[in-house]
Formats: sequence, C-alpha cells, structure tokens
Amino acid sequence: MNTNLSSFLFSIAVLLGLLGVCHGGMLRKNFYEDSCPLAEDTVKEIIWKRVACNSTLPAKFLRMHFHDCFVRGCDASVLLDSTANNKAEKEAVPNLSLAGFDVLEEVKTQLEKTCPGVVSCADILALAARDSVSYQFQRPLWEVLTGRRDGTISRMSEALANIPSPFFNFTTLKQSFANKSLSTHDLVVLSGGHTIGVGHCQFFSNRLYNFTGKNDADPSLNSTYAAFLKTQCKSLTDNVTTVAMDPGSPLSFDNNYYKNLKLNQGLFQSDAALLTSKEATNTVDELLDSDDFFREFGQSMKRMGAIDVLSGSSGEIRKKCNVVNS
Repeated sequence: MNTNLSSFLFSIAVLLGLLGVCHGGMLRKNFYEDSCPLAEDTVKEIIWKRVACNSTLPAKFLRMHFHDCFVRGCDASVLLDSTANNKAEKEAVPNLSLAGFDVLEEVKTQLEKTCPGVVSCADILALAARDSVSYQFQRPLWEVLTGRRDGTISRMSEALANIPSPFFNFTTLKQSFANKSLSTHDLVVLSGGHTIGVGHCQFFSNRLYNFTGKNDADPSLNSTYAAFLKTQCKSLTDNVTTVAMDPGSPLSFDNNYYKNLKLNQGLFQSDAALLTSKEATNTVDELLDSDDFFREFGQSMKRMGAIDVLSGSSGEIRKKCNVVNS
C-alpha cells in the first residue's frame, strides 16, 4: 500500500473516530485533577452529609440531572433563575417540583473558595446525581466523566418541548429519547430511576378516574394497586398529594421498579407504556436481575450525561449556579 493511500486511510479513521466521540467526547475522567484536585471529593462530602439528613435528595438530584440533560444538553440550564425578560426552565410544569438547588449552591460556594472559576455547575449536578444515589451503597455506582461547561440560556418553552411527559405512549417516549441519541434500551434502563422518589397525583390520576374521558380507569393498571392509589389521590383535581413511585422500597435504589412493572403497578402511563413494546418488555425482563440493572443503569447514565455537552471555550463556568456571569 503506498504512503499516500495509507495516510488518507489513517486520516479517515481518525475523522470517524472523532465523529464517534463528539457526543460528550470532550468529557474525561479526573478532568479537575490538576486544576482543582479535591473537586470531586468536595462534592461527595457535602452531598453525602446532606443525604444523611434527607433521604429524599437522591431522587431529586437524579431527576434534576435528567431534566437538565434533556434540555440543551447537560449544561446546568435547569439551575438558572428567571429574569425580568425570560422565564427559565425552572418555571415549566415538569420542573416546578424540583428541589435541592440550595445544596448544589452550597457545593458551588465551597468550590469557588478553593478553586474559583474552575468547576462547572453542570459537572456539580452530574456528580451530585451519582453521589446522592451512591450514598446508600457507600461507593460510586457509576463513573462520571467531567469537563462540562455551563450554558447561558434557559427557556421554559424548551423544557416543555423536550422533557418526556408521564402521559406519553411508547412511540412518543421512544422518539423523545431518540432525539437525544438515546436508545430504547436506555429508555427502559433510565426509567428504573423511578424506583426512588414520588409522583404527583395530577400526573397519573386520569388513570384512576378518567382514562378515556368516560370516567373510567386504565384497564392496564393493576386493580388492587388502583384501589390503593384512589385512597391517596381522592380526585382528578388533586395537584398537591404525592405517592411513592415504588411503594415497597421508595427510598432504596434497587430494581423493584421492574418487578412492580411486571405486576402492572407502574405509576405513570409512561411506565406502563414500556410493556406495550416487545423490545422494551424484553429489556424489562433482563433488568429483573439486580446485577444487570446496576451495570446497565451506570452505562445509560454515562450516555445521558454526555448529551450535547459544552466543552472547550463553549459556554462558561458560572460563579453562581442560578445566574449567568455578568
């Protein structure tokens, strides 16, 4: 093979390699090793201290990270406050129940003291999601690559347009994930995050009282479970009450979500939708094995955490997570 052809083929291989890693390709292990060596330890220390006092935080940070990544990529845009001229993502209905912003700001404040202008809010959120869930096991459940930078734009309308709805059917869910370069496998695996946290009645009570507009229940919902839910959500208009998404172990990160699903005890329509696809149901069956679930969840979280990240000179490193730098 002549030298020119070898060089050409090598160039093509390099280009294809680069194309293959552009989706989060600039993220890497220990990004702050030189610029802020204690960054990841600082995040873990504060997050674990807070989770020890508040066992609802893991579900909150996991959800916040998910909602962040699905809008403009994992750029901490979900943390920005609204301004006089702009309603931010926080104002969108799916995000009104987000919480834990104060804990992230505590982490950011500490890191600004030790390494000013170095650690992004986007990385803090990605690490907080992992560390809060991992507290239960006292070891990291998945690897978080770092190097994200913070976005400067946050729009309520984009959150409404991009965050998957609990009312979605399988086709819509699959498309929503595909739009973010996530597979059906990722969809089923990440849905397992519903093993912790709560759901608001307003997002599933139609399944109890008015599924098709005829004052009927969703026939795919386990009748015993439906009867229990009716004791919690007394009416279609209840927008205050919350119910554990995994009634058996709502604060324990495990694979019970899939066991519940197989009993037709998925809380949301979007949960039940996973059983309407053979491909998705096959994945559900695989995840009934705990080891498979933990391994696959970590892999899918890495893929989600790489969605449309800002790196290099894109975006900024915010001084405070709720406002862009002036």
